[in-house]
Amino acid sequence: MQFLPDVDIACPDCECRRYGPDAEVHRRPGADGEIALPELMAMTVAEAAEHVADLRKVTTRLQALQEVGLGYLTLGEATPALSGGEAQRLRLVSELDRTQTGTLFVFDEPTIGLHPLDVRVLVGVLQRLVDQGGTVVVIEHDLDVIANADYVIDMGPGGGVDGGRIVVAGTPNQVADDKDSVTGRYLAEEASL
Repeated sequence: MQFLPDVDIACPDCECRRYGPDAEVHRRPGADGEIALPELMAMTVAEAAEHVADLRKVTTRLQALQEVGLGYLTLGEATPALSGGEAQRLRLVSELDRTQTGTLFVFDEPTIGLHPLDVRVLVGVLQRLVDQGGTVVVIEHDLDVIANADYVIDMGPGGGVDGGRIVVAGTPNQVADDKDSVTGRYLAEEASL
């Protein structure tokens, strides 16, 4: 059976902005003048923050999005278009200002697609969850994340039938000192740089 590819047809009324004429409500003039909702929704999180600085709740949420490294997303971004790591970080935003005692967070490769500077931002966010009393488990290959962990369980020694066993467990330094750990070798190299 053959399927036709998805076809997107531009709406002649809204020009693919997904908003009707009622959305053309302009916010009160700010430093940059008036702005309509469709224009705001087309901006990145970082750009929009400047235009809504007088709206405390909105500003707080936009700052949280930037803190988890999502400042580059547009406000109107369709959630199915997000990567797995982006979706995990988006869900994380609602947890940042809560007490996390007794809460377990499990992340699967949250750094995929992140710039190294954004990985450091994410490490800070994960530490913030720990500082608020949460327990954070991260399945990850990024050395910055591994090196900043309190405890590492290195699985392997390879993938597929060669994997699935614990090679070494301990602090990042203990893993780096283990001669059987491939991850440990990379951690040791990274530490020597």
